[in-house]
Amino acid sequence: MTRNDFTAGGLMLADARRLRADRARQVADVLRRQVLYGEFRSGAALPAEAELVREFGASRNTVREALDLLRAEGLVERCPGVGTLAVAEKYPHGLERLLGLAETLREHGEVVNEVRTTGLITPSREVSARLRRPPGEPVVYIERLRRLNGLPLSLDLTYIARDLGEPLLAEDLARNDILVLLERIAGQPLGLAEVTLEAVNADPHSAATLDAPRGAALLMLERLTHLADGRPVDLEFIRFRGDRIAMSGTLRRTDP
Repeated sequence: MTRNDFTAGGLMLADARRLRADRARQVADVLRRQVLYGEFRSGAALPAEAELVREFGASRNTVREALDLLRAEGLVERCPGVGTLAVAEKYPHGLERLLGLAETLREHGEVVNEVRTTGLITPSREVSARLRRPPGEPVVYIERLRRLNGLPLSLDLTYIARDLGEPLLAEDLARNDILVLLERIAGQPLGLAEVTLEAVNADPHSAATLDAPRGAALLMLERLTHLADGRPVDLEFIRFRGDRIAMSGTLRRTDP
């Protein structure tokens, strides 16, 4: 056998492994949704490997790699003599309506807020500009750790215009959504919110607060909320545990 034969054989093996890894991701993507939102909810057993092989038309090694991917995400556990069990659940957070976290997750349990910091601060120029306040004018700052059924779910850093924020500090922030309180204090409904969603790595402070591994992927939601009259009043930076929340929405294609 020549050196070229060894090289060709190595490339073929590498290609086969790549194709198997690609196929394993495809299988994992389908199973992930079933584990999180479908028939294999937390505590349920997934079908046996042989059944998954038949369903997906994949090799046993491919199915095992797919299950390993889900296990690495903390979604399933491989139990000898029992099979593969779903062990995690993500909570759905819609992106189509402007709702507070307790309003959004009402069907899934109780949201309780640990208020970590409140008070007047002098914000950066960027925060002042976003809230359309004069440079140097104080705003109210609120930091909350939000738990769902006792589990840490998000770390919320909120900046609110002073005239609405100071009355807000007298309210029960531990058991109420800020958005609901703002409508009552302002005497008018909220209008729209500008939202940016991206993935960030957990810094040491956020990781410790959310009881997440340092460097773990978090979902960062930046939201600037306006009153119905168009005035921006609430700027939030919300770090969600990515393993406990899933963002979803409905997109429609319309003519320009």
